[in-house]
Amino acid sequence: MDYQKISIQITPFQEWLRDVLNAQLAEIGFDSFVETETGFDAFIPANLYTEESLNEVLEDFSGDFSFEIQSEFIADQNWNKEWEKNYFKPLMIGGECLIRAPFHTEYPEAKYEIVIEPNMAFGTGNHETTASIIALILQNDLTGKTILDMGCGTGILGILASMKGARQITAIDIDKWSYEGTRENAALNNITNINAKQGDAGLLGNEKFDLIFANIHKNVLLNDMEAYNAVLNAGGTLIMSGFYTEDIKDIRTKAESLGMKDAGFVEKNNWVAHSFIKKD
Repeated sequence: MDYQKISIQITPFQEWLRDVLNAQLAEIGFDSFVETETGFDAFIPANLYTEESLNEVLEDFSGDFSFEIQSEFIADQNWNKEWEKNYFKPLMIGGECLIRAPFHTEYPEAKYEIVIEPNMAFGTGNHETTASIIALILQNDLTGKTILDMGCGTGILGILASMKGARQITAIDIDKWSYEGTRENAALNNITNINAKQGDAGLLGNEKFDLIFANIHKNVLLNDMEAYNAVLNAGGTLIMSGFYTEDIKDIRTKAESLGMKDAGFVEKNNWVAHSFIKKD
């Protein structure tokens, strides 16, 4: 398949804006993203690309930011080799969890080995938020627990939770690529207890969970935290990420207003993964 590569430099650069743009571009057909120092590269099947659609996404932020855009047509090629050569390398987290693609042939042994089809760079574990939650999962015994993974991306957190002994995982994401990617990656890893759904917190019903991961933007977390709390078992843990250290106060205030207890946070490059426990 032919692809269009769009390189975008953001001035002044903000990491949160890069994440927002990646999410919005994914909604109009872009299916792979690679972070750069002051922006990102985005890839879309050439037959789906229109300059008008790209400009519509950027226009909402043009009052405060400027964008330098370069476009490159890339003819059909072996995309797995391109990913392997340029972008997605085997990744070890916490000395125990290896994340690799199906095309990798050289990688270290690990207690937990997760195979991810890298259709979205964010889902490979390279992002600070994903890596931080993985590190927290590795520190906990999930045997027999029920898990909710909100904003599941490629399903990597649910896959690790299953490998760690979780009984059942519900994985929800608003994006179609995430829903499909989670199902595909679960199958790649021979995981059968992940129930993937496409949608948002409105899908939550009467099912209760012992542990919830929510790796989403701050405003979504603040809006949906009450729904998470409603389906969390007493004594259960909610781990939220996708926000910065300067946002901790707002997240903590909302969580504590719902009766949850602060259980601490980890920080990596200003990104936070914050844990809260629902009181008995």
